[in-house]
Amino acid sequence: MQHRTISFRRLITIASISLMLVLHSCVSVAPPAVATVPPAPIAPQEPSEFVKSGLEVFLAQDHSKDSLRYGLLTNQTCVNRDLVHGVELLPQVIDLVLILSPEHGLFGAENAGDKIESETDPVSGIQSLTTYRKKPPEIADMLGDIDVVLFDIQDIGVRSYTYIYSMAYLMEATAIAGKKVVILDRPNPINGIQMEGNILDPGVSSFVGLYPIPYRHGMTTGELAQLFNSEFDIHCELEVVPMDGWTRDMWFDETGLPWIPTSPHVPDAATILPMISTGTYGELGKLSEGVGTTIPFEYAGGPWIKDPHTFAKTLQENAGGGIIFRPTFFKPYYGRHKGQICGGVQLFVTDRDVYSPYLVGLQIMATHQQLYPDVDLFENKNRFNMFAKVMGSRKIQEEIQSGANPREMQQTWLDELNDFAEMRQKYLLYN
Repeated sequence: MQHRTISFRRLITIASISLMLVLHSCVSVAPPAVATVPPAPIAPQEPSEFVKSGLEVFLAQDHSKDSLRYGLLTNQTCVNRDLVHGVELLPQVIDLVLILSPEHGLFGAENAGDKIESETDPVSGIQSLTTYRKKPPEIADMLGDIDVVLFDIQDIGVRSYTYIYSMAYLMEATAIAGKKVVILDRPNPINGIQMEGNILDPGVSSFVGLYPIPYRHGMTTGELAQLFNSEFDIHCELEVVPMDGWTRDMWFDETGLPWIPTSPHVPDAATILPMISTGTYGELGKLSEGVGTTIPFEYAGGPWIKDPHTFAKTLQENAGGGIIFRPTFFKPYYGRHKGQICGGVQLFVTDRDVYSPYLVGLQIMATHQQLYPDVDLFENKNRFNMFAKVMGSRKIQEEIQSGANPREMQQTWLDELNDFAEMRQKYLLYN
């Protein structure tokens, strides 16, 4: 009886399915209507008031009666807010016949210190000659029959970055050759108020620290050009095209201008503050500063650090506010300690107005000396000279090695820093 019931149910099910298929074949079913959903309005992310770079201000000027021949010392950072390069824009208003480039080359593709070969701009076809590793008399010979040289490069506000000395050498070269130099100004990306660090000792003057200025100087390239020209006896024919809308308290992300990586290991303006802390001891070639990872200059560590928590805790106690040290492990893909797991810390800047990056760099070295006395940061004597040049002093190495307190070290250069702040006042272009 049960078997018959199951068979009867199967017959009913099959008949029902067959009837549905017949009905479906006789009916034309329209495809479902698809409503077009309008895109949601996106609020613009631009600040209400833009900063105009010196390039943009210069391009907006009337050059209709300008018959001068121009050169341009520049690199990949010479763009307007639409990311169009100055080598494309400037020939529309002036006669641009010469391109010069600094360290890292015209396109910013070369590593620090690499020899730069001749390059050609693919848009204009103009050959680019490098000024890197050349002295002012050699650069003067490059200027030929041009009348004016423009300078437009984004700086990072740090004494040991070489672009400001490319500018200084260009200014000396124009004084030798009897030419005029025009600085197209750009922002100091870490603001124009805060200054930090010792004043460079002229005894260690070099291309990574040419003049007695602090490590963090708080000036734009145009302001520095005026200071260099008067205070350090260049005396070239100089003009600065100021920005429009920039104020001294601005950080780069508040300007509305696009950031172009200024060199291979400065991918973002936020890299600069930790770079001040870690790029200094990086010259010793021992403790990693994170170069070779995806966040260069934001790590501090080495393969011998097995307990990064102790390192982080001690740094946190010493370093002051505005920074958190995250204990971590990392493995560089290239460069120092390539392929080795390094214990250490990641630097998180939590308050950039409070953070003192130069002091923190000294604290990292001092803390390392305290916790890992068997690993000498200063074991490579071949690096002593470069470290002194970057730090602007031979005394800092001696003090760190002797166990000096970085805060006490800082007190010894405050008078000189205040003197510089007073001296620079007459060269400032912005409020």
